[in-house]
Amino acid sequence: MKPQTQYTKSGRINIAYQVFGSGPVDLVYIPGWVSNIDWMWACPELVAFFEELGKVARVILFDKRGTGLSDRIVELSTVEERMDDIRAVMDAVGSEKAVLFGHSEGGSVSALFAATYPNRTQALIAFGIFAKRRYSPDYPWAPTDEERQVVYDMIEHSWGSGDMNLASLAPSKADDPVFMDWLANYFRSGASPSAAMVLTKMNTDVDVIDILGSIKVPTLIMQRTHDIDVKIEEGRFIAERIKGARFIEMDGNDHLFWAGNAAEVWEEIQAFLKEIKPIRHYGERLFTFLSGRVPLADQGEALPKNLIGRSVAQFRGNIVRYTATGFIAAFEGPSKAVHCSLALATALQEAQAKLVFGIHIKEARVEELARPSQETATFWGDSLLMARPWEVLVTPSVKNLLSGAGLDFRPYASPAIARREEKELYLVSDPSLSPEQAQSLQPEPLLKNDSFLENVLQCIDRHLGDEQFGIEVICNEVGISERQLQRKLKAITNKSPNQLISSVRLHRAKELMMKREHNIAEVSFQTGFASPSYFSQCFKKEFGLSPSAFLMR
Repeated sequence: MKPQTQYTKSGRINIAYQVFGSGPVDLVYIPGWVSNIDWMWACPELVAFFEELGKVARVILFDKRGTGLSDRIVELSTVEERMDDIRAVMDAVGSEKAVLFGHSEGGSVSALFAATYPNRTQALIAFGIFAKRRYSPDYPWAPTDEERQVVYDMIEHSWGSGDMNLASLAPSKADDPVFMDWLANYFRSGASPSAAMVLTKMNTDVDVIDILGSIKVPTLIMQRTHDIDVKIEEGRFIAERIKGARFIEMDGNDHLFWAGNAAEVWEEIQAFLKEIKPIRHYGERLFTFLSGRVPLADQGEALPKNLIGRSVAQFRGNIVRYTATGFIAAFEGPSKAVHCSLALATALQEAQAKLVFGIHIKEARVEELARPSQETATFWGDSLLMARPWEVLVTPSVKNLLSGAGLDFRPYASPAIARREEKELYLVSDPSLSPEQAQSLQPEPLLKNDSFLENVLQCIDRHLGDEQFGIEVICNEVGISERQLQRKLKAITNKSPNQLISSVRLHRAKELMMKREHNIAEVSFQTGFASPSYFSQCFKKEFGLSPSAFLMR
C-alpha cells in the first residue's frame, strides 16, 4: 500500500517524502538521477523490495529538489543543497540518526552527508555509485565528454521514450514491456526534459573523490560485475578509499538494484544491518574553512569585524578566530562559504576594506571551532597575500563539490602558490556579470538568508496574492537591477523572473488544493491569478492535468 506523501521545507523549497516500515532503525533511500516517490509504487518489483526493507527499518523516501513531487522551481542544485534536503526530511520525521542507502547518483550526496554529519549517519549503503562522471587519467572508467554529449542528445530528442536505451539500465527486463513502460513513465514523471538535462550536466562535474577518506561510518558498497552504466572498477575504487568498507561484487548487468538478482541485494542489506556496530559519537567531521586575509600592501588597516561576523552568521557559518590581519570561519559546506565570500567581497568594496579569501575543505575535530589547529590556521600560508583585493580562491576539492552553483572557476597561479603542496587553485567569479559590470557595480546588500534565490522566493511569497506583483518589486526589495535579476535567475533556475513567479504561485496553489479547504476559484485568487480560467490553463501546463482533475485523484 502506497504511504501518504507529505512535504517539508528545505529552506524555501518543498521536499516531498514518504515514510513506511516498522523496523528498529531509520533508513533514508537517496534515489539516483530522477525519481517520483508516488510512481515508485506502480512497479511490483520495487514494491516487493520496499516491503522487505520495511520489515527491518523505518524507511524514508524523498524526491530531490527539482524532481518528482518536490518543487520544480529550482532546476540547478548543488550536492550540498541536496544534502540539506536529506537533513530537512530527517528532521521532519524526527530521525536523529539514520542509515543512508544511495543508488547511482544518490551515492555522491550520501557520501558527502556521511562525511559531514557522521553523528547523524548510522551507516552508509550504496549500490552502483560513482565518484565522478567525467573521464580523467586517475579515473578512466568515467564517460568522456563525447560520450556525455550522446546522453545530452538523447535527453533533448528522446526523453522518456524507447530511444533512451532504457534497457541498458535493466537488461534482465528488456523483454518485459510492462516494466519498460513503467520505467519510461517513471523518468518522465520524475523530471521534464529541461530539468533532466540540467541535472545530467550538473552530475557531469560532480567529483567526491577527495572526501571519500573522510567517511568513517560503517559502509557497504554493492556493484554488479557487468553494469553498463557504472563500471565495476568504480565500486572497487570507492570501497578502497573508505576505511573498513565492505565491497560486494554480484553477478549480473542490471544498474537498477530491484531488477535481476534483487533478492541477493536485499539479503546483503539485511545481513549488514544486523551486523553493524555504529560508533556512538564521532569526534571528527568535514568542515569548509574560509580564510580572509588583508593583502600584504594593505596590512595595518583595521579589520571590519562587525561586517565580517554578520555576513558569516547569515550564511550559517561560525567565526573560528580573528587575527591582526584576517579571520578564519567554518561552514558546513563549500557553497555557503563561497557565497558568503562573494557577498562579503562586494560589501567590503563599499566599506573600502581590502581582503582576499581562500576556501578549503578538510576533516577536523569539532573542537577546532573554538581552537583551530596549527594546520587549519596556516593552511593558506602566503598564498592569499599575493592575491588581489576581494578575490576568492578555492582548492580543487571545494570546486569539485560546487557543480550546479552557477559559478565560474578558472585556474589561478601566483609565485606563492608554486611553494604550496596543493599547487592548483581556482578563482571564483559570478558568471551573471560581465567583467566591466563587476568592476562598476554598486555592491549589493548582504543577503538576509542563505542565498540570493531564497531572498527572491521570500519576496514572491510576501506578495503571493497581489496580481500586480512583478519584476520591479523584486528588484526594489532584493536590491538588484533588473538586468542582474534576469541573469542570476537564469543561471540558478534556468527560468526568467516571470516564469519563476508563475511557477512559485502554481506550486503554492497546489499546496493549498491538497489541503482541500478552498475551491479552485478561491485558490486562484489567493495565489495572484485574477482569472480562474487562466489559472486552470497555467496549472495544466505546469503539472500536466487540470485543477479539477488534480482534486479528483
